[in-house]
Amino acid sequence: MRATGQVAMRHHYGLWYDRRRDDHQMNKRPDADTWPPFFEQPFLRSGKGEAWDRLSRYDLTRYNPWYFDRLKTFAALGRAKGLVLINEMYFQHNIIESGAHWVDCPWRPVNNINNTGFTEPPPFNGDTVKMADEFYDLKHPVRGPLHRAYIRQCLANLADEPNVIHTLSEEYTGPLHFMQFWLDVAGEWMRETGKHPLLALSATKDVQDAILADPERAKLISVIDFKYWWRTESGDDYAPKGGESLAPRQHLRKSKAGRPTAASIASMVREYRTKFPAKAVIAELDQADGWAFVFAGGSFAKLPPKTDPAFLAAIARCQPSTSSDASLDLPSDAVVLAGERGERIIYLPKGGDLRLAKKSPASATLTPVAVDLTTGAVHALPAANSFSMPAGKASVIWLKLP
Repeated sequence: MRATGQVAMRHHYGLWYDRRRDDHQMNKRPDADTWPPFFEQPFLRSGKGEAWDRLSRYDLTRYNPWYFDRLKTFAALGRAKGLVLINEMYFQHNIIESGAHWVDCPWRPVNNINNTGFTEPPPFNGDTVKMADEFYDLKHPVRGPLHRAYIRQCLANLADEPNVIHTLSEEYTGPLHFMQFWLDVAGEWMRETGKHPLLALSATKDVQDAILADPERAKLISVIDFKYWWRTESGDDYAPKGGESLAPRQHLRKSKAGRPTAASIASMVREYRTKFPAKAVIAELDQADGWAFVFAGGSFAKLPPKTDPAFLAAIARCQPSTSSDASLDLPSDAVVLAGERGERIIYLPKGGDLRLAKKSPASATLTPVAVDLTTGAVHALPAANSFSMPAGKASVIWLKLP
């Protein structure tokens, strides 16, 4: 991760335990002759009965110590190396799309001893299945308490690792009420323990906006994660609704919306950082340009692996500036990150001229530094009141504190 400049890794449990199911067949296995490598599940086997994979059934009230210890060990190693674990508690892929995703799932009644009450046999439609409505039904007397206990286990396991960010689920296009439940359980656990884990809001736009408009639940959120909606080049939002029992790619197949661009992603980040300045914003959208993203206020931007450490620290100190700065004369498309004592980092998407329009005692002590956007290296510029950067080429100037 460090060699490639990757600062965070997302993790969720696997679709099934053994690799025979990679064939996506839905039949019960004829024997227990499993194929490694194994995708360890969060739950322990009970030693009782026979699941669809011919191993013993799971007990959803008992947790797999090997699985949780590996996560905790990875988080501890990451903390020592300045890396982040994004812990996705659930994996929605199990309950939507291919029927093979569900047949070995620990939550399916034939695979556990807990009487989870899902429709059995599953309501297959050809080789597909939709179990999301049942999975997210919190009124069920067995499943609701199991969800609550599992969420608390995930929080407790990583409670002492400050470099962990928790999300509800990978591929979460589920309903608002389950996101509310997740936050309520997390809030309850936080009040009981005095711990304050980092929670990321990763969902469709309608669910994200509803949570952020809810004062009590919004205050539990530290990070906003853009994965399941985006702004297109035309300025319209591709924003499928949550809770429609469709996976992200199923939503996308139904849509004629355009794709995001670096500029449109940056505009999303800037909008939400302006509205919610105390919350970090991250994105899992491939079109994001690292420099445009970070200057919009985004975190975990894809910058060159060897970007100058002092410059990275300056980025972390500064915030997107939303007000005009009389001390700077800039092109209209320039973006400024502002810090204390006059520190500024200026992004010129198309180059152009920058002039320090007015010297102040604070700005007089700043050193102008140019940043190489290809390598992340920095070099001092001659002391001057104006700078001309190559036209048509993105540039960054850092007004550096002494």
